[in-house]
Amino acid sequence: MRFETLLCWRRSDRPPLKRPLPATCMSRGGGRLSLLMILAVGLAGCGGESSEAADEPAGEAATPIAAVEMQPRDLSRELRLSARVEPRARVRLAARTDGVVKAVHVEEGDRVGQGDILVELDVAEERAELARAEAHAEEAQLEYARSSELRDEGISSRASYERARAALRSAESEQALWQARVDYGTLAASRDGVITERMVEPGEAVAARDALLELVDITTLVLRPGVSELDVRDLVVGQDVPIRLDAFPDTDYVAEIRRIFPAASPDSQQVTVEIALPAEAADNGVRPGNLARIRMTVDERPNALAVPAAAIGEDDDARYVYVVVDEQLERRTVETGVTRGPWTEITEGLEEGEIVLATNPIDMREGQRVRIVGWRG
Repeated sequence: MRFETLLCWRRSDRPPLKRPLPATCMSRGGGRLSLLMILAVGLAGCGGESSEAADEPAGEAATPIAAVEMQPRDLSRELRLSARVEPRARVRLAARTDGVVKAVHVEEGDRVGQGDILVELDVAEERAELARAEAHAEEAQLEYARSSELRDEGISSRASYERARAALRSAESEQALWQARVDYGTLAASRDGVITERMVEPGEAVAARDALLELVDITTLVLRPGVSELDVRDLVVGQDVPIRLDAFPDTDYVAEIRRIFPAASPDSQQVTVEIALPAEAADNGVRPGNLARIRMTVDERPNALAVPAAAIGEDDDARYVYVVVDEQLERRTVETGVTRGPWTEITEGLEEGEIVLATNPIDMREGQRVRIVGWRG
């Protein structure tokens, strides 16, 4: 039997070996090959069984990527501020004349009504002058009445009558002057409110325009935070503002923007916004000086389609992303909106439910095979 024929037999057809292999199975160099090696080489050379890998050509390997599914996201911007509670109106009541303080009728924290007498000055001299002026005015009134009767009877001349009338007007004016000076000796509340500061005591000498008391109107409490010029453009008068006070952590209030100041501070570039607290805040014990926390939404975008900002590429003034379609990348030109943190709004070019490459697209190409190994968002 030839050696080549022996090697090409199938295992099922190969007869059992009963005797040693012939000498032709020996190598030319005189070394003996083992039986197992000879059989292995022979079977490998016989085309009886072929591997699947040999039948298929090697294809392009799919690139692993992270992706994101296009779903509506809330890209609204949240504004967080803090401010102290202030009274809307604050009045510093000042003396209207020089004098010595005779009495102070209020203390800090007292509630007063409009017209209540708060401070009295010693105006004894002015009262004496007022009494003299009243007497002169009474005398002038009698002289005018007598002159008027004489004129009606044709006894007095018209010139005498005119002099009497002028004297009466002068006396009445003098009386009014001293009455005003006496009135200046009392300091009254200009409006309803609460006394927050007392700066004078009885016996002190004060000059005109010296501040004696501070009166605040607590019926309308406000906050006046400074808002960035980039944020204030999204605020409007009448807009609701949710707030919480540190002194009342379990109570939330809904305040309202009362006015927006017309100019920004030249130092901070912030615009003051006046926010009015609801009327019940004062009734519940909220006081000027309490610290309030403001947390409100500006530039609302509750249902925006967005992709990671890193997923957007730029080419010739156009922006694009790669969409995954049938495990391949498809380039898509898009229009973008605002960026909030890691997300950028897509206003045109993508639809809800599409799958988008979530990483930098610079090394990718159209038609590239990919497989998703992770998800973002």
